[in-house]
Amino acid sequence: MQKWFECKVKYDKMMENGVVKTVTEPYLVDALSFTEAEARIIEEMQPYINGGEFLVTAVRRMNLTDIFYNQTGDRWYKVKTNFITIDEKTAVEKKTAQFQMVQASEFSEALKVFMEGMKDSMADFEIASITETMIMDVFQVDLRSKAEKEQQ
Repeated sequence: MQKWFECKVKYDKMMENGVVKTVTEPYLVDALSFTEAEARIIEEMQPYINGGEFLVTAVRRMNLTDIFYNQTGDRWYKVKTNFITIDEKTAVEKKTAQFQMVQASEFSEALKVFMEGMKDSMADFEIASITETMIMDVFQVDLRSKAEKEQQ
């Protein structure tokens, strides 16, 4: 099972108007521990931050059960779903909240991508909320060998 960490990175960014501004941006990293998450975000960010220094200001665990990718999307939405089960003894309906991330360009597309990703689910669920996040990018672990990566 994947563990996700939100890492906040502070660096100097060139804005569209040419002004350099210090920004703190959150990224999502697949890692086994806080230490690995920090090391991975440093490794992932180095090629993107030209010549300047950057600082990892925070690392926190994210409780996510799944991520739905959509290559045309430029934003990340957090979906809260309530999975519905019925207690066999008492016949009482129980709702268990889970969170997923969805990559999309807009809210309606996020809903569509989420529903497409959940189409094979046998569980009953309801969508409690869909909110746009500030997440800039998601870095998933690449388990291929170094030789396989170089062949691409």
